[in-house]
Amino acid sequence: MEKIPMEVLDLKIRKTIENLKKNNMDAYCCENAAEAQALFKTLVKPGDTITHGGSETLKQLGVIDLLKSGEYNYLDRSAPGLSHAEVEEIYRKAYFADVYLTSSNAVTENGELYNVDGNSNRVSAILYGPKSVIVFVGYNKLVRNIDEAVTRVKTIAAPANTIRLNCDTPCNKTGECVSLKKKGAEMCEGCGGDGRICCNYVVSAQQRHKNRIKVIIVKEQLGY
Repeated sequence: MEKIPMEVLDLKIRKTIENLKKNNMDAYCCENAAEAQALFKTLVKPGDTITHGGSETLKQLGVIDLLKSGEYNYLDRSAPGLSHAEVEEIYRKAYFADVYLTSSNAVTENGELYNVDGNSNRVSAILYGPKSVIVFVGYNKLVRNIDEAVTRVKTIAAPANTIRLNCDTPCNKTGECVSLKKKGAEMCEGCGGDGRICCNYVVSAQQRHKNRIKVIIVKEQLGY
């Protein structure tokens, strides 16, 4: 991604935060990972039950290391030795968590979150269940609108994640969704393989439960 002049980036972030708040999501901006970690500590309490979806952003920010400090009741889906059934149980326990952590595939300047999942434990927890959802995003995930969000997933997020997860999909090999070769392709069009990770498409717009979702924008390139 080309470097965005700081003045332009600040305008984009300010507009995005303003519209997220209009949509009843709390929103913040942090200069770096250290600030994001410090803010996170003010949004949770010792003893809170906390878990998260799969996220390179959380790893890069060092937030997962904080969860392992012993200060929180951390439901660790990646703990060594867990069986598939035990991991599935953690996915279900997430709906009763005090706090759910995630990133977002894209955040629009209109104040919307756009997320696409295969297994969909992540998008379902964003929608309902956990008392609080904290979304960490790097500035590279800011887009103008849903159309740009869709393109971002088909050309960046999905290909990168299929490589990370070793999924046998066309975008793993070509770097973009097969639907882009079709003129006028719809959002949900894509490959039909068993390894497809684009199964459920979720737009989070105006929220009924004010400030349940909190979005932390970090002025760093993070995740996919």
